[in-house]
Amino acid sequence: MKFPLFRLAVVATLLSALAGVSQAAATKPPNIVVFLADDLGWGDLGSYGHPLIQTPNLDAFAKQGVRLTQCYAASAVCSPSRSAILTGRTPYRNGVFTWIPEGRDLHLRTSEIALPKLLKTRGYATCHVGKWHLNSHFNQPTQPQPNDHGYDWWLATQNNAAPSHEHPANFVRNGQPVGRVEDYSAPFIVKEAVTWLKQHRDQSKPFLLSVWAHEPHYPIKSAPEFKARYPDLTDDVQREHHANVTQLDHAFGQLMRALDELQLADDTFVIFTSDNGPEGDGIKTPGRGSTGGLRGRKRSVYEGGIRVPGIVRWPGRVRPGTTSDVPVIGSDIFVAAVAIAGAALPKDRVLDGGNLLTALEGRPVERARPLYWRCVIAPEPLKTAMRIGDWKILADEALTRFELYQVQRDPQEKSELSATEPAKFAEMKQALIKLNTEIEAEGPRWWKTYDSGGKNKKREKK
Repeated sequence: MKFPLFRLAVVATLLSALAGVSQAAATKPPNIVVFLADDLGWGDLGSYGHPLIQTPNLDAFAKQGVRLTQCYAASAVCSPSRSAILTGRTPYRNGVFTWIPEGRDLHLRTSEIALPKLLKTRGYATCHVGKWHLNSHFNQPTQPQPNDHGYDWWLATQNNAAPSHEHPANFVRNGQPVGRVEDYSAPFIVKEAVTWLKQHRDQSKPFLLSVWAHEPHYPIKSAPEFKARYPDLTDDVQREHHANVTQLDHAFGQLMRALDELQLADDTFVIFTSDNGPEGDGIKTPGRGSTGGLRGRKRSVYEGGIRVPGIVRWPGRVRPGTTSDVPVIGSDIFVAAVAIAGAALPKDRVLDGGNLLTALEGRPVERARPLYWRCVIAPEPLKTAMRIGDWKILADEALTRFELYQVQRDPQEKSELSATEPAKFAEMKQALIKLNTEIEAEGPRWWKTYDSGGKNKKREKK
């Protein structure tokens, strides 16, 4: 059978177009989802050993990917940890050295190269939903907002959902106040994320989706359906907390189901983690989260304040049902995401993060600088810490008092070794002083003009 020439030309054009689409699909970078819990302890998930809290979706997710047993937040409080995820730089270096109250100078500056802005150079669509907490002048022109750091679409609060997780009234969507929400915080922000995936994103582009939940940060409020899952708990505060983690788990499951329904799961790198350890004393105060037996809690640079859950799923690239005990930190997420996107790392600044993708295979993360933490509002005198290999040193702010631990063998930090390991202690002390001096010299000196509660002592423009 003979075809007219014009029909052959049409067929050739269509075949060429289809080949182009196929080639584009083959070279399209993976999608990236960063799901961040708030004040979730290392021991708060079933997959991390909690005996009571029900987290079926996250437990199933852990079986689909790799569970990181030595995953660290970059700080013992919220704002700094978030800044490290977005910049790959330790908080005192990028300037967000402590939690950000309203009405202060402290904020994530646009001189930092934030992850969404960098990924947009590779054609990514970008969205942020949930807690922001990277400025103090929220939704005002005086400081950068999520869109100024590269997010195309955003729904956020400055800090906590207020008045609580139930019917929050302080969300802003793309600069416009939302008003009272007839929902609970985590389910609400996930619904927004799913709506963006279905209706608002450019579906020809890969995407970066940041989902930063408020749960289980105090003030905690959980839906009746989740509290009903704990009928045997007589402590109402404990029930509210555990139900809140289950509420978070439910929202996470809704997002994972949406990725499946939209046939996006196989092309999406998903990491779930937390911004710091659990609030309160774990016994009487509203924060009833678990450190899994680790020493210290939120605001502490002992393990319980900084070691957090970390789970990664990446179909075809991460072996399901595995664990990795390689130490990783929040700033590593930035480096890994840039590598996944095929973008170039900034060359004009120090990056503290390494590529955590090697840790997913159980191999060490190559890093130019050690893991480092500093928390000005730590309840104990020791407010600075550094880890190299299995060794961790803690110090006070003046770097005059120190403790040394071998955390792989002693994760509960019970055996202080500075006297029995003098050579290692001297080596770690020297390395910490050198690193601390370097970081202080680079970052804005906001930390010198704030008191321990985050209030301005005096204004400083730098």
